[in-house]
Amino acid sequence: MRQFVLERAGDAVEALRQSQAQPPADAHVRASTQYIAGGTNLLDLMKLDVMRPSRVIDISSLTQELGRVELLEDGIWLGSHVRMSQAADNAWIRSDYPVIADSLWQAASPQLRNMATLAGNVLQRTRCNYFRDTSWGACNKREPGSGCAAMDGSNRRLAVLGVSDHCIANYPGDLANALLALDVEVSVLAVDGTSRTLAFEALHRAPGDTPHIETSLVPGDLITGFKVPAGPWTRRSRYVKVRDRASYDFALASAAVALDMDGDRVVTARIALGGLATKPWRSREAERAIEGRLLDEASAGEAAEAALAGAVTHAENGFKIELGRRTLIRALMETKVMEVRP
Repeated sequence: MRQFVLERAGDAVEALRQSQAQPPADAHVRASTQYIAGGTNLLDLMKLDVMRPSRVIDISSLTQELGRVELLEDGIWLGSHVRMSQAADNAWIRSDYPVIADSLWQAASPQLRNMATLAGNVLQRTRCNYFRDTSWGACNKREPGSGCAAMDGSNRRLAVLGVSDHCIANYPGDLANALLALDVEVSVLAVDGTSRTLAFEALHRAPGDTPHIETSLVPGDLITGFKVPAGPWTRRSRYVKVRDRASYDFALASAAVALDMDGDRVVTARIALGGLATKPWRSREAERAIEGRLLDEASAGEAAEAALAGAVTHAENGFKIELGRRTLIRALMETKVMEVRP
């Protein structure tokens, strides 16, 4: 790990002021100043020499300010500093937003869930071996313009959706897919003190020709929380995750599904896919394929075909197309038969 200066912020205003002390880099994830709360991702990458901030601002004290789960008239508020385990154990979330609880319980280990914050979790970076191992020179996400060694290398776990000629690294998280499926809004405090709200879908960027720019945040931006709207689909929601090891592993394929149903007929569907894409992936093609129809194995299969229709594979990850289809079918059918209280 390289030498860095550690500073501590007492509140959000102080954190923003400290983040302005150095000029911004070309992207939030490459900025020379980084925030740290739980540290479960940043510290790993600093030890691997992948991320090299010269200043780290400890914002763990913001837990009192930004660490609350609040019930709203039209949904629920999740503070950015809420711990993963805290949200997974919350009675409101387990009852009315089970897809969120599912995604959190299946993510990481108990120790990591006790440390990691919700904001830090959704901003986690890829586990692509070529990104995390600096002995490989060709990684456009780590060193723009250097190439992508994964294209012709070990790519079994990597993305088949949203890929480009510059990067096929997959987004590894679980919670982000649940938040995406529920049309969550993200609240952000900017370095100039102004606040803005954006759709969760707009938070992450596909790689295109700039894979090192992973989010729409700019250096110094601070996520303050997530507003999850209420709706008939939130209670009938499910997260299914398929991985090599059930004990603790990242998804090979996952599906977050939220359904509003009239009997066996789908009124509206919200579907997001994980493990398969370069960012949290909303599949509106799958949603359109199933809305207004009776939900059975046949219609679920058509939705799954639509979801993976644009997939692009490489030498080792072609199996992910069929795995992704089966995962979505399973998620749809399990969501259909959920017991939902009035």
